[in-house]
Amino acid sequence: MRAYRQALAAGDYALAVRAAAILSAARVAPPDVDLLSFAVALHGGDRLGADKALERLSRAQLDFLVPTLGAWLARDRGADPLPLLAAAKGNALAAPFADRHRMLLLLASGKADAAPEVSAADQDTRIDAALVLLRSGRKDKAGPLLAGLAGASKAWRKREAKAGRPNATFGAAHLFLGLANDLRGADMAPLSILLTRAALLLDPQEDRARLLLADALSRSGATDLALQTLATVQADGPFARGAVAGQVDTLRRAGRLPEALARADSLARSPGATAEEIRAQGGLLSESGRYADAAAAYARALDRAGGADWELEYLRGAALDRAGKWDEALRVLRHAVQLGPDEPEALAWLGNAQVERGVDLPGAQALLERARKLKPDDSAITDSLGRAYYAGGQLDRALPLLEEAARADPGGTLPNEHLGDLYWKLGRRIEARYAWRAAEVSAEPGDAARLQAKLANGLQ
Repeated sequence: MRAYRQALAAGDYALAVRAAAILSAARVAPPDVDLLSFAVALHGGDRLGADKALERLSRAQLDFLVPTLGAWLARDRGADPLPLLAAAKGNALAAPFADRHRMLLLLASGKADAAPEVSAADQDTRIDAALVLLRSGRKDKAGPLLAGLAGASKAWRKREAKAGRPNATFGAAHLFLGLANDLRGADMAPLSILLTRAALLLDPQEDRARLLLADALSRSGATDLALQTLATVQADGPFARGAVAGQVDTLRRAGRLPEALARADSLARSPGATAEEIRAQGGLLSESGRYADAAAAYARALDRAGGADWELEYLRGAALDRAGKWDEALRVLRHAVQLGPDEPEALAWLGNAQVERGVDLPGAQALLERARKLKPDDSAITDSLGRAYYAGGQLDRALPLLEEAARADPGGTLPNEHLGDLYWKLGRRIEARYAWRAAEVSAEPGDAARLQAKLANGLQ
């Protein structure tokens, strides 16, 4: 199994096929080996092999792909593909892919007027539709679909137009790409790697598959392979900026923060930088401890986004708070809560910050009570509300909350320290020292010194 997965990660299709054959002979192959067999057969022009792999796929977990794959194969044979897509009706997994590819099949068959829904589709579907039209020689109809796609250069469009007419290899590649995109962020890196490798085998020009492949490789710890993959994204295509953003994510995930920040800076300061790219720069500046710079980056992101974004205001306010600019932070955090009155993160940060500074304790308690109501399972918010009651002298109300927070995070420094403080105030000195000892286990050096003082002298 390890050789199979490593071969796929490295893009060694021949080794992956040999490893899959060994696994199949031993009856220990994962169900996705048939998807690889299908892609390899289709790529090699072995339609009989593709049909056999498709039949095996129909008896396993990935059977929801079969109606769409079968439809593209039928079209290649000159048959009507649409009746095969009808098999997906009522299947919650299969139907979305069938609906999307019904539109692509109609476009590939020259029936652009029969697919009016394309202009209202999501961006990836519009790009797929534009590729079908470009590769079918109808660049006039592809143009409007690419109008909002930055970086879709003439050179890129020309290469796409020369990539060959859309057939089953195109359909399968973009079906695999669509499923990989749906899996992005899920803990399914091996399947994502297989899907994107299969997509690239069938459509080597598809840079979106490279972005998703690199993301899956990065999540599985293959940092160098991820960076190598991103380096092959076409520099004059619409996904070049996405490749740099992918490098930032990959380097950050690998703990290479200075390199990630350098790339994020270059992206955020380049012409045409988006609010999301500037926000990513702000996040890395914050992770680097450069809170004032992070706040400035979030302010630029707000300008680029057109303002009135509660999350960017919240991030900016939190960065200002950490930078020691409390007066400005208070104003910004209040604005964030005004824009997002039901967002527990913003409510909790503002309430917690006010408690720590002794500012408007009743107001802070109200903010934290609302945050807990919105997110009752968040132990950090529970701890903050307990701390607010403690600060207001409501020790009986604080006790169950701080005990709950410490139970939820038994190794946490703050909840155990806060519980120890409360026990001490209640005269439960032995329990207080036990809680402070628990807090000390994972404490940072600065926190450890404070806890040692409490252990030695109690609360002064």
